[in-house]
Amino acid sequence: MSQRYDAYDADRPLMLRCACGEDHAPTEHGAAAAATPDQLSAQFVEASLMKAMFPVDAVRRGFLKAVGANTARAAIASVLPIGALQAMAQDRGPLEKKDLKIGFIAITCASPLIMADPLGFYKKEGLNVQLNKTAGWALIRDKMINKEHDASHFLSPMPLAMTMGLGSNQVGMNVASIQNTNGQAITLHVKHKDKRDPKSWKGFKFAVPFEYSMHNFLLRYYLAEHGINPDTDVQIRVTPPPEMVANLRAGNIDGFLGPDPFNQRAVYDEIGFIHILSKEIWDGHPCCAFGVSDEFIKQNPNTFAALYRAILTSSFMASQPKDRDLIAKVIAPTQYLNQPETVIAQVLTGKFADGLGNIKNVPDRANFDPVPWQSMAVWMLTQMKRWGYVKGEVNYKQIAEKVFMLTDAKKQMAVAGFKPPEGAYKKFKVMGKEFDPMKPEDYVKSFAISKASAA
Repeated sequence: MSQRYDAYDADRPLMLRCACGEDHAPTEHGAAAAATPDQLSAQFVEASLMKAMFPVDAVRRGFLKAVGANTARAAIASVLPIGALQAMAQDRGPLEKKDLKIGFIAITCASPLIMADPLGFYKKEGLNVQLNKTAGWALIRDKMINKEHDASHFLSPMPLAMTMGLGSNQVGMNVASIQNTNGQAITLHVKHKDKRDPKSWKGFKFAVPFEYSMHNFLLRYYLAEHGINPDTDVQIRVTPPPEMVANLRAGNIDGFLGPDPFNQRAVYDEIGFIHILSKEIWDGHPCCAFGVSDEFIKQNPNTFAALYRAILTSSFMASQPKDRDLIAKVIAPTQYLNQPETVIAQVLTGKFADGLGNIKNVPDRANFDPVPWQSMAVWMLTQMKRWGYVKGEVNYKQIAEKVFMLTDAKKQMAVAGFKPPEGAYKKFKVMGKEFDPMKPEDYVKSFAISKASAA
């Protein structure tokens, strides 16, 4: 009788193959014989998925040893039910393109897109994905326009701007899913601990990662609500996220509204403190997105669907608080975020030091709801209009529904076994003020401080 190691069940590191020739231990012969075909099929799918998620034996064994077989099974069931796998298999067509290049910025906002690589979600869909770490958002935009990347991590307003031809050549882009909600902060230099009132910030220099970013729009909104005109009372500089902490350290900026892990890294390095989390400005706000061009979808519909499934599966796993420590571990290495695991874990778990001597517990500091609500797109367009990034009339509804692929998202969510949400124009509040997506022009005109008021 031959011996073998069962890589799936960490509770039984060594098993003897049954004399009957089937893949179970002799003591389990009766149980295996009594299993129904559906149960055996489910067990096979579980084992296959585990091997697909962790193709390297040593990594798979390490994961199972760390969390235990039962936890692993529960994680698989919560992220991707077995019934969903069968439905997805039936919906699949032949992939037009298997080798893909996807751009990303090394920030926690991209957790679903990044973790889908080490956790094997792309491979499970038959895709060979090369994740290309990119230095800044302008480069992300240019590489998508030049077709150097097949798909990309985007700031969620970027596909809107690119589709409208703002700041670049006009190219039709799509938001397939939101990568993250919340997960940003206003971080100030430690020398400003006595300046917690934004009214005292006149003359400050702030950094944001890109003009067409939620960071820019949220910072402008926050400043204006406190009577500070972002165009005349302060300076706002575009700075690549990986350079924000260095600029804060050097005194080139007084603060930034930027992505994590750099807010937490500033605290970790004792350079800055977290003034306010972005969720305190708008709880549930979108930030980054996963996007593709119109052309890619038309030429590669099956590949796009497979890529979509991988990203959605990853997003739902990322949305589970119980998996955040594991996610921090898999995205921390050099090829991904290249940050201390403890810094990333503080962001994802919401248990963090704020740089003011406090330990905070905010479980939804960062979240990963993938739904591309079209009302969110309309809000972004109102801020582009408010601050002069777009001139003239704006067909808010038409642009939002063209770029934010809510219908496709709902379809793929259903195929993946998850309940899609209802509606398209979800309402929300920003700093206590409700936004009505059906009246965008009234909203733009309602603000005391805007580009028009600065003129």
